[in-house]
Amino acid sequence: MILEMKVPSPGESITTVEIAEWLVQDGDYVEKDQAIAEVDSDKATLELPAEASGTITLKAEEGDEVEVGQVVCLIDTSAAAPSGDAPKEEKKAEAPKEEAPKATAPKAAEPAKTYASGTASPAAKKVLAEKGMSASEVKGTGKDGRVTKDDAVNAQPSMGTPTGGTRGSERKKLSMLRRKVAERLVSAKNETAMLTTFNEVDMSPIFALRKEYKETFKAKHGVSLGFMSFFTLAVVRALKLYPAVNSMIDGKEMISYDFCDISIAVSGPKGLMVPVIRNAENLSFRGVESEVKRLAIRARDGQITVDEMTGGTFTISNGGVFGSMLSTPIINPPQSGILGMHNIVERPVAVDGQVVIRPIMYVALSYDHRIIDGKESVGFLVAVKEALENPEELLMDNNVKKALEL
Repeated sequence: MILEMKVPSPGESITTVEIAEWLVQDGDYVEKDQAIAEVDSDKATLELPAEASGTITLKAEEGDEVEVGQVVCLIDTSAAAPSGDAPKEEKKAEAPKEEAPKATAPKAAEPAKTYASGTASPAAKKVLAEKGMSASEVKGTGKDGRVTKDDAVNAQPSMGTPTGGTRGSERKKLSMLRRKVAERLVSAKNETAMLTTFNEVDMSPIFALRKEYKETFKAKHGVSLGFMSFFTLAVVRALKLYPAVNSMIDGKEMISYDFCDISIAVSGPKGLMVPVIRNAENLSFRGVESEVKRLAIRARDGQITVDEMTGGTFTISNGGVFGSMLSTPIINPPQSGILGMHNIVERPVAVDGQVVIRPIMYVALSYDHRIIDGKESVGFLVAVKEALENPEELLMDNNVKKALEL
């Protein structure tokens, strides 16, 4: 029996996918539920499992864009599984064949050495090598055009002429996911009135809390006490104070949400992915850290689903893990705001009239000015800063152990 395998629908609104990679070859025997291909949609990379056991015949090439419901391979379910117990024939060792002696061609007479144009003296060669030049690029003034040391010293390389090194290039088709990300980024720049406001955060209080409680927290909950839980809960608090930032435009209407679905930008093997922490307003520090870890692992392993990346009312992007000092993050449409985190650097700051060294992080809020005014955007970022610089009072209700569930 020949089974036609069709592309399943990876989610609503997705009509086409791209064959990113075949994990089997034409004619291979596959087992039921074995992953046979990776397919890219405009939102995620998904594995395509075999619907039955049998011999597979591929009907699409890697890189092909296929419609949902299109046949991409055939499986002959009547084919028997290959036996792994069949005795292998031992190859008899063959005696090495004696090769007939090869006729040696007479050596051509070596031409007499002459100082033809393009040759250089040893001293000149050394100078040219330091300049990355060859003797053929220099006009010699010596006998028979020989390049002298003075010629080499006075030679100037042409800035428009390559003087060594590889100059290859490669053309590679962008994946459907990467093309969609590019399309959304351009759309966000062109279709929103995007502005960015900045501030700085003294991370000393969070450093102190993590130093005191991180080992106990990890031992009890199995996850690390990172920065994302502090930032996520600080954002949730700020979104409640400034609900316009937790809104988005739909035509001529503004939709505001009474829940906080926080998108977390993570780097996956196929590019940028933005899984969503649902109802972050109901999560504790442990809950946020557990969810961040779960989603990051799924994104890294290519197991993230479309549903896990759909929605979101606000985004947090942490460029600091890659060493970014400051950036202007791009809004993740149709959302209206995104918070950019950056690296933490010890900097001199003024505290009570004294210059002290503190771990400082620059933060950036990009927002859609069509529905978020300057007052609200600045107020939101200041609220985030206040919560991060006073987490015990504003995020933990002055009870650290209870907030961390210790």
